[in-house]
Amino acid sequence: MASASDLRTIPLDRARRIALGAQGFADAKPTGAANVRHFRRAMDRMTILQVDSVNVICRSHFLPMFARLGSYDRDKLDHWLWQSRENFEYFNHVASLTSVEHQPNIRFRMHHPRWVKGLADFEREKPGYVESVLTEIDERGGLSVGDLDDPGGRTGPWWGYSKGKIALEYLYLTGQLMISNRDKNFKLVYDTPNEVLPIEIAQQPTPTPEDSFKALLMLGAKSHGIGTATDLADYFRLKMPQARPALKQLVADGELEMVQVEGWTEPAYLHPEAKTPRSISASTFLTPFDPVCWFRPRAERLFDFHYRIEIYVPEPKRVYGYYVLPFLHGDRLVGRADIKADRQAGMLLAKGVFGEAGADPDVVAPAMAKNLAEMAEWLGLDGVEVGKKGDLAGAVAEAVG
Repeated sequence: MASASDLRTIPLDRARRIALGAQGFADAKPTGAANVRHFRRAMDRMTILQVDSVNVICRSHFLPMFARLGSYDRDKLDHWLWQSRENFEYFNHVASLTSVEHQPNIRFRMHHPRWVKGLADFEREKPGYVESVLTEIDERGGLSVGDLDDPGGRTGPWWGYSKGKIALEYLYLTGQLMISNRDKNFKLVYDTPNEVLPIEIAQQPTPTPEDSFKALLMLGAKSHGIGTATDLADYFRLKMPQARPALKQLVADGELEMVQVEGWTEPAYLHPEAKTPRSISASTFLTPFDPVCWFRPRAERLFDFHYRIEIYVPEPKRVYGYYVLPFLHGDRLVGRADIKADRQAGMLLAKGVFGEAGADPDVVAPAMAKNLAEMAEWLGLDGVEVGKKGDLAGAVAEAVG
């Protein structure tokens, strides 16, 4: 493997443009209503769309699409994500969706000894119950835990889970069931793989774990454009002992190029299809679960942006607020805002608005105000209300009008 001195150096500003371009921020937003074609393009850029129950603004999986596409119909996105048979949900990068074409390379995760042992332990406690749940879904079709004939009460060993929930989760984790839908309340519906996956995917042979590691690292490299070993491994949450030999082989095979990024202490890997946009004209808020910033060390290296989600931090100890969204303007993260949808009052609240060091408030504040207004309209709210916290609060409030 080449030493650092032998590697070509990529300037940091170019690395940012490569990364943002790979994530779709160099693509033009739709001029009309976004449709399934636009959803596919954005998913192809991101590869993974993280799912989370946080609903402070809206369900978190809606926001990365909004950042890339602007206003769209959320019901149409949900229908495409869970009912088109083009995507599947699993622990790809924590709970997340990705294209069904990648499902064979995730199967190694379904054979994890932890799931197999857990299922065996549960079977000893409730002999025959798991098989009865699987048979019931085979016969009746997709079911939620509450639909089961005998779901049990919330007294099980998993965080108070019922025996029905435990059985469904283990069958899901081991690949015997899949999530076929989530309703508006995020209630899960489970069904058999044959009902969720296209037959040509279900019948594909399972790759070796080593081949899967390489395929998933290449997907991470494609969606990052450029990244360190830890960046690429984190995309599909691979362990470094799995990632290191796979990356070494990918470089040796000419699939990835090892480079040095200005200011980074670790070497980086450049995807062969990575493009360098001349400029990035994006201006948008990013959810904490967006691939651009979900791996916090990468956000610091790329943007000099220190970011921690403070939902679980006691309120007196929060620096910025409960649910803070980074603000992307051009190729930099130039600010952040603590945002909440007050549905009862019909207002989008920006409770705290902050600029990053060196960001021009005369540029950032109007851009933030414009984005807040667009987000409020997309959510069907009546307007924007700006609080008093943060150095940009006054300027953004004035721009909102």
